[in-house]
Amino acid sequence: MQRYFIDEAYNEELPIYLTGEDYHHIVRVMRMKEDDHIFVVFNDQASAISRIETISSDSVEVSIVQWETTTVELPIKVTIASGLPKGDKLELIFQKGTELGAAQFIPFNADRSIVKWDAKKAKKKVERWEKIVKEAAEQSHRLLIPQVLSPVSLKELLKLGQEFDYKLVAYEEEARAGEKGNLSTTLTSIKEGQSVLVVFGPEGGLSDKEIQLCKEEGFLTCGLGPRILRTETAPLYVLSAISYQLELMR
Repeated sequence: MQRYFIDEAYNEELPIYLTGEDYHHIVRVMRMKEDDHIFVVFNDQASAISRIETISSDSVEVSIVQWETTTVELPIKVTIASGLPKGDKLELIFQKGTELGAAQFIPFNADRSIVKWDAKKAKKKVERWEKIVKEAAEQSHRLLIPQVLSPVSLKELLKLGQEFDYKLVAYEEEARAGEKGNLSTTLTSIKEGQSVLVVFGPEGGLSDKEIQLCKEEGFLTCGLGPRILRTETAPLYVLSAISYQLELMR
């Protein structure tokens, strides 16, 4: 059953309409009819099976049939910060990271980022990223659409890090040295409802200076097993480990 997000809270006194791209997808792509059923998710994460009541020239009106009572969201808020990589690797991180439960993505300009952020193309680029995470959230039956920020500097990222309960930075030199305790310790200590920010470098990793700045701001460096992972693989490894520890093991 298809899932669609509505950017407002549920109000039983108001009709529920889907418009824009959602309308196009329902009517033109899925070719749904009146009395067909879909999932709708409100911005307060309330979700329900809904019936299509009427289809007009520019909107679909639905009514609530049955509320969902289970949650598919991770018990903690996970933010993935990625040093700007080449090509479409960032889009892969956004798509797969959404499917694995990330709540927020923060791209940042790293010392070894080959790609440089073009502020002139910022609005269109961020809109594309937001569309990618929205579609991934619908596909994976999430109850929220992860937030995607415009790229920031490392200094700005470290300032944002002050808002989190836990802060980690993946460092390949720690992996080479056999470090394997900081990620595990964090995942056994973190409590439901808390937040964690995990920072990953671009191709080539983070510079020694960047790692030192992270440490000075209270980040723990961590290895991700004995193998050196690509910049687009490492965030997915961490999200999978979080899901295993906090969802399958509890």
